[in-house]
Amino acid sequence: MITLGAMGTFTLVVGLLTLTPGLDTALILRTAALGHRRRAWGVVLGIQSGTLVWGAFTSLGVTALLTASHLAYEVLRWAGAAYLVWMGARMLLNTLRDRWSQAVSGSSAAAPTAPGFAGAAANTLAGGWRQGALTNLLNPKVGAFYVALLPQFIPAGAPHLPLGLLLTSVHVTLGLAWSAVLIAFTRMLRDWLRKPRAQQLLDRVTGTLIVGFGLRLALAD
Repeated sequence: MITLGAMGTFTLVVGLLTLTPGLDTALILRTAALGHRRRAWGVVLGIQSGTLVWGAFTSLGVTALLTASHLAYEVLRWAGAAYLVWMGARMLLNTLRDRWSQAVSGSSAAAPTAPGFAGAAANTLAGGWRQGALTNLLNPKVGAFYVALLPQFIPAGAPHLPLGLLLTSVHVTLGLAWSAVLIAFTRMLRDWLRKPRAQQLLDRVTGTLIVGFGLRLALAD
């Protein structure tokens, strides 16, 4: 079985990873800031579902095959990069469209329409889950991280799948807790975030970050 010391070390490592600002943080903050709290929790659950899948695959040795196969890794890497660039570009194009509409109408009162969030029907748990899960599962670096980290904490001869899922559940629990803090933070700023200019700024910053993550994934060695 896993010792308490090993469990504590693993918790510290994945805890620091969870607190490090990155793609997940940007996506959760942006979704929650638009007032789509239900969809934001869908994004959170999708991301953590992806984490559970990577943990299970690593415990079964599947992700080791991914990192060993150059072709499989490259296919997943380019698919993930294309998805991130597409998602970020839609946010940026949306702000340009809103700016053009305001210039034509001569008014800045209209709130921006976020891509993929148009109307109340878009504020769904399932829609957010799909976005979060795709973002996580199309990032092969998450799999590579688990291949490098998880086996170090599973004792030789121990059942890999249950212990791997136990460790992964620690990561998921920390991710859920931190996501709750992020969503609560956006609620504190909801009056400012409701302003059209604030939402446009948020989309520009988040879109640029997501496109940057996609390009970095595409250009990474």
